[in-house]
Amino acid sequence: MRNIFLIILFIFFIPAQLVMASAEREINIYKNIRCLVCQGQSLNDSNSDFAVDLKKVIKKKIIKKQTDQEIYKYLTERYGDWILLSPPLKKNTILLWIIPTLFAILGAIFLIKRVQLAFLNKDN
Repeated sequence: MRNIFLIILFIFFIPAQLVMASAEREINIYKNIRCLVCQGQSLNDSNSDFAVDLKKVIKKKIIKKQTDQEIYKYLTERYGDWILLSPPLKKNTILLWIIPTLFAILGAIFLIKRVQLAFLNKDN
């Protein structure tokens, strides 16, 4: 009787775990892909027609047992590096990485100078 219970448990439990793992994988991929219509949102956050269609494509590729890297490669070949929320560091994407860093450094320098001036004016 106990063996039958274990067999039934495994029959229902293991497929549920596989479905949950697949769904979690889908969501992780959706979170790393930019919706080209909404541009500021990931596929996971977007409900545009483009996002819905792209989610279907990704789901089909997961069902075909393609790896995450193969899916990302397919999407970047088709839509370019812009579709990735974290584009890779390449010659043609170097500005995407340098400009925000440069603005952060310049902003920090500006704030430090303002604070120094405020303290100097306070003492006088």
